[in-house]
Amino acid sequence: MRNPSTMQFYDTPISIMDVNLEENTIKVAIDVKGIKTKNINKLKEDDKVLVRAPFWNGVFGLKNIYMAREGTSLVLARGIGMAPMVPVLKKLYANGNKIIAIIDKTPYENIFIDKYLKMYDAKIIELNTIQNGKLTDEVKEQLVKLTQEENVNILHCAGPDILIYNIEKFMGGKVKLSCCNNAKMCCGEGVCGSCSTRYKGHVVKRLCKVQTDPSNIFEGRRLI
Repeated sequence: MRNPSTMQFYDTPISIMDVNLEENTIKVAIDVKGIKTKNINKLKEDDKVLVRAPFWNGVFGLKNIYMAREGTSLVLARGIGMAPMVPVLKKLYANGNKIIAIIDKTPYENIFIDKYLKMYDAKIIELNTIQNGKLTDEVKEQLVKLTQEENVNILHCAGPDILIYNIEKFMGGKVKLSCCNNAKMCCGEGVCGSCSTRYKGHVVKRLCKVQTDPSNIFEGRRLI
């Protein structure tokens, strides 16, 4: 997205939160931080905004989401990760799943997707998920408890890569996973290298083109 009146270059990658084909609308949530998002935030109602889309591969582990049916689906989100979690909620609900949402609203005051959680009849568990780069005891306890008590068919994680990495390691393959793709895409064709991520052995992967299980994405990856 770009504000055409203030910026000539530098599109800002923004995740789609919701799409309504009947009303022909797209909803996004923007965390206003740097110059790009601040310029988008200057837009008023009825102003024009430049949108370049669609870009695919916003979620890793799509196969696991499609296969999750008639069970209990766990969705875990932190901060702005709540926005790209909404389409996953919609799909899991359409597949007949009971949804339990573990939400860490940090750094926000409110759970800004509360309307969608209610729409898809999700049970909400609010807690802190990560501190100093490590999973908190409370999220570990909840994940153990829920996987023991419920017929969990998937755990979807939407948050920073360090959170997804720790969740994947903690679960240890006990539950099928999916997660958001946090790569900053630009061309979406694997050409420009904006989404390039480095792994051990000087291996580079273009995450706009790789569709696989989250465990494969984070194995051998340099997170720092």
